[in-house]
Amino acid sequence: MFRLAPLLLLLVSLTASAIVIRDDVDASKYRVPPSELPALADLPGEGHGVLIAPRWVLTAAHAVSWQMSVDQVTLKGVPRAVQRVVIYPGYQKLPQALVDKALKDHDIGPVHAFLAATDDVALIELKQPVTDVAPMALYTGSDELGKVFKIVGKGSIGTGATGQDEQCGHRTELRRAFNRITGADGRWLSYSFHRPPDALPLEGLTGDGDSGTPLLIQVGDQWQAAGLASWKDIKDASWKAGLYGQTNYNVRVSHYLGWITSVTSEPASSASAGSR
Repeated sequence: MFRLAPLLLLLVSLTASAIVIRDDVDASKYRVPPSELPALADLPGEGHGVLIAPRWVLTAAHAVSWQMSVDQVTLKGVPRAVQRVVIYPGYQKLPQALVDKALKDHDIGPVHAFLAATDDVALIELKQPVTDVAPMALYTGSDELGKVFKIVGKGSIGTGATGQDEQCGHRTELRRAFNRITGADGRWLSYSFHRPPDALPLEGLTGDGDSGTPLLIQVGDQWQAAGLASWKDIKDASWKAGLYGQTNYNVRVSHYLGWITSVTSEPASSASAGSR
């Protein structure tokens, strides 16, 4: 694998996501079959979304905005043709000048502030309704704080002790982990990666390769999508992702329910602002 330039490494470390695990638990305990989350959609190359209606996949805006085009997504191993991508009107890409300044000054604070102020959410409309996968319900409550959640993804491997493995690639085997929501404010749900013995038995956090993967809260016997993996607060000077103590931020689905409903209720043939 080629060595990432500093700029690309910074962007990937901040805004892509996958599952990084405890260093004292065997990795096999985190691996799961595709049946763990059939509604998980694979974006081209890397990144995820989640099927929330027969024609609609919900994802993070940055997971699709960096790609030249998103012509198909994969669900249940089957490619599904894309009609259009609809990005939330408030989303803004990270400016090149801000990244350049962070690299020069070794101060990533302004980058974090910019990411915290944007709306990192998008919808993907499929050309044909999906009939062989049940859509995931959305979490509509505002009581996320303190709840244990599940994340599922296929991205980079690594442990909290050493951080993610930069050489392993961003699409590997499917894994799932758990954690607890420690922040629920406006656009974001946040959580931290705790060092054992303070961690949950299968605690983990997102790393590189699975941006847009859903944060799932259990309601009765049903898992519901409450968040989308978005960005992380990396304070270490090396900008290494996946270390114990890091805080991850996820798009708070309940904050965007009105917009999601308005877009997904449109007729299949219509077009709207924000599509590309």
